[in-house]
Amino acid sequence: MLALYEPYVQEFLNYLRFEKRYSQHTILSYQNDLEQFFTYLAAEFDGPDVPQITAGLIRSWMASLKEEKRTAKTINRKVSALRSFFRRQMINGVIAQSPLTTVITPKISKRLPVFVAEKDMAAVFKKPGSPKEDATGVEEEEVDIEKGMTEWEKEVGKLIMAVLYNTGMRVSELVNLKERQVDAHYSQLKVVGKGNKERLIPVSAGLMKELQDYMAKKRLKSLSEVEFLFVNDAGKQVNRGRVGRLVKKYLTEVTTIEKKSPHVLRHTFATHLMNHGADLNAVKELLGHSSLAATQVYTHNTIEKLKEVYQKAHPKGGG
Repeated sequence: MLALYEPYVQEFLNYLRFEKRYSQHTILSYQNDLEQFFTYLAAEFDGPDVPQITAGLIRSWMASLKEEKRTAKTINRKVSALRSFFRRQMINGVIAQSPLTTVITPKISKRLPVFVAEKDMAAVFKKPGSPKEDATGVEEEEVDIEKGMTEWEKEVGKLIMAVLYNTGMRVSELVNLKERQVDAHYSQLKVVGKGNKERLIPVSAGLMKELQDYMAKKRLKSLSEVEFLFVNDAGKQVNRGRVGRLVKKYLTEVTTIEKKSPHVLRHTFATHLMNHGADLNAVKELLGHSSLAATQVYTHNTIEKLKEVYQKAHPKGGG
């Protein structure tokens, strides 16, 4: 970080950490975006002080990002980080007005959330070797998704898939889930989301039984003193990268969708709920969204589902 900007940036990051209580992952994202912006200013415009930064300089940076083939979504996220930073500088009295007031961000084409079909999710949880039907209705042998994995990796991997799909929690929420957040009595999980906001997510009796069995096996492996729920063979907390690889491994065997990430399972959770008539506000609470706007995107998938049903079932649907 350039010395000129470091005091401003550090104060802002401390504000995010201690007042907004953002996660370390989110804070690092803000830090990277700000460092990139100020490095650009230093290289192209000799590093003007914060009060001298204009809308023109920001537009110039945005143009450079576009030349680097950055997507509109990425550019908007970076500009959003700047917006928060300059809003903080106004509160601190460093500037009188944000230079972003007249900056227009690029439009993002709205895309429906990618999700896994219900039949494909069902295939994830089938036992290896059990028969399945192909597109023609002919039974074929199920691919062993867990081939090459240790017994503990299988235990943890399948349970991680079940928890992500059954709760819709974020990957950061999952890796930081602790045993004490598993409430067997009320069959629910206490999740700590963005801004350290807590929410309760109900789980089925079947999934709770799997979680209890898993924790019992942790005790047998002398891993019971590890506070994090999901651990690897060595008793270390499972990290985001490992979860991402696990999800990709499982989904690669059952679906041809391009994206195969933990966040896709979050989309899948919400979409399947909506397709089965769940209340939008209830889905919002389960996902931990701060507003309905973020949840409403799933209603579009529901509409597409209704169109499909209409076209297949109504006598004039295909005309």
